[in-house]
Amino acid sequence: MNDTFSVAGSNIAPRLGAAALLSVVMFVIACVAVQWLRTDLDWRQAPLSFYLMDDYGLWLQTAYFVLGVALVLIGLGYYWALPPAARSAAPLLLFVGAGFALMVTAVADSYRVPRVPTFENFVHGIAAQTTFLFVTTAMLLQSLRFRRTPGWHARFMPGFALGATCFIALWVHALWRGMPSGLSQKIVVALIVSWLTMAAVWLWQQRAENVAG
Repeated sequence: MNDTFSVAGSNIAPRLGAAALLSVVMFVIACVAVQWLRTDLDWRQAPLSFYLMDDYGLWLQTAYFVLGVALVLIGLGYYWALPPAARSAAPLLLFVGAGFALMVTAVADSYRVPRVPTFENFVHGIAAQTTFLFVTTAMLLQSLRFRRTPGWHARFMPGFALGATCFIALWVHALWRGMPSGLSQKIVVALIVSWLTMAAVWLWQQRAENVAG
């Protein structure tokens, strides 16, 4: 039964990787397009949450949902792609949690001065912080699963190094106020998207490896 599940999972994982890769690319395109079109906002100062409202906000909200789905797909894909002994529910649950938190971030209105803060603004902030913490932790834990896994150990170092960079950058963004907040947030997002892209490509490549095997 477990062997059958493993074979089926290894066949499904590349498809999930391809879907996740497409989703990440769509998110990046939407982010770049919306920031280019919104000339009323300074991209270095304005965090992405400001672009969720007003003109073209629906584009970015949709992109957030698409990226949320990508996080779930990557979590499921790696749970199924790795051999049973290397699987862990922890990164899977963190990826799924990050995906749903990102969707909440998309629909909960963010706070902008000089408006009075609301409960919805509070929910947006908590959901955004949860997304960042969950996804960066999931990246580290998932990368650790590669270390002693046959066929995956070569991916441990690049995965863990980039994941650790994302984790450190997140805390630098949270604690250091010397850089424009919008720019520092987008650096963190770019690093996370880079890891997700790499992880999705690795999953997608499993199809060729399965055929070769």
